[in-house]
Amino acid sequence: MITQFICRAILLGVPLLYGSTGEIITEKSGHLNLGIPGIMYVGAISGVIGAFLYEGAAAGAMNGVLAVLIPFICAVVGSILMGLIYSFLTVTLRANQNVTGLAITTFGIGLGNFFGGSLVKLTSSDLPSIALTKTSAFFSVKLPFADSLGAVGEILFSHDFLTYLAIIIAVLASFVLNKTRVGLNLRSVGENPATADAAGINVTKYKYLATCAGSAIAGLGGLQYVMSYANGVWSNNAFGDRGWMAIALVIFALWKPSFAIFGSFVFGALCNANNYIQGLGTETQELFKMLPYVVTIVVLIITSMRKKREHQPPASLGISYFREDR
Repeated sequence: MITQFICRAILLGVPLLYGSTGEIITEKSGHLNLGIPGIMYVGAISGVIGAFLYEGAAAGAMNGVLAVLIPFICAVVGSILMGLIYSFLTVTLRANQNVTGLAITTFGIGLGNFFGGSLVKLTSSDLPSIALTKTSAFFSVKLPFADSLGAVGEILFSHDFLTYLAIIIAVLASFVLNKTRVGLNLRSVGENPATADAAGINVTKYKYLATCAGSAIAGLGGLQYVMSYANGVWSNNAFGDRGWMAIALVIFALWKPSFAIFGSFVFGALCNANNYIQGLGTETQELFKMLPYVVTIVVLIITSMRKKREHQPPASLGISYFREDR
């Protein structure tokens, strides 16, 4: 039972890890992207569209590489386009980041529901959902030696490749941000864009690249949710509040991708806890769903009281940069 609980927590946490890693990279450039929930939603529906078209074209004779690659690329492209829209509005036009992010979330969810509903009509299904079980089977392939290692194998090696990719991306993001010149320049832009600009750093380029890269990573979280957690079944509005939880996880992780790995699995465990505690009423189960947010608030209070600079967000987060004011 403990093994099952841990595996379930990891499965629930991976979409959050993608979303939080993408948001951390974006915020390091000084932009607060509240459009992450919508971007994750667009990443999910873009991957679903790609898988749906390929399954129809393949007519049963599906190639495993293409079955994974097509939805993967579609999710990344769809998410980057959303990131470009956000970047154009907030970096080039200097629109309010909070309002723009909320608009992107509303637009992304609406766009996903529109295409999701259209695909359901194309299938003439009696249920308001699309089942891409053939594609999901390719995404869910686990390492061949997992079963022979017992509980250890089940916990560490029985997950889909997107789970391991999420961890790799988070580790690479942490390395780039802390150990490379690109990361140093990006953090400089997020802390003080005027100083970075005076030092010859292209502020606009770094903001665009960070936002689009963060959006692409977040979009993979939506794809992982559909293909792995939901077993290839798309239903409108089934994604829930995972996008907002990913943003909350950024605070919990103190803007550090490596911390987000641990935090995502903690959030996954907290979200899953109510299913393993017997005798709870509906009201108590709903209270358990609040735990990730409660923990985030506690962490935010503690870090604010300690006032350590390394535990704070970038100094220019949410503030548009006007070069003429430099």
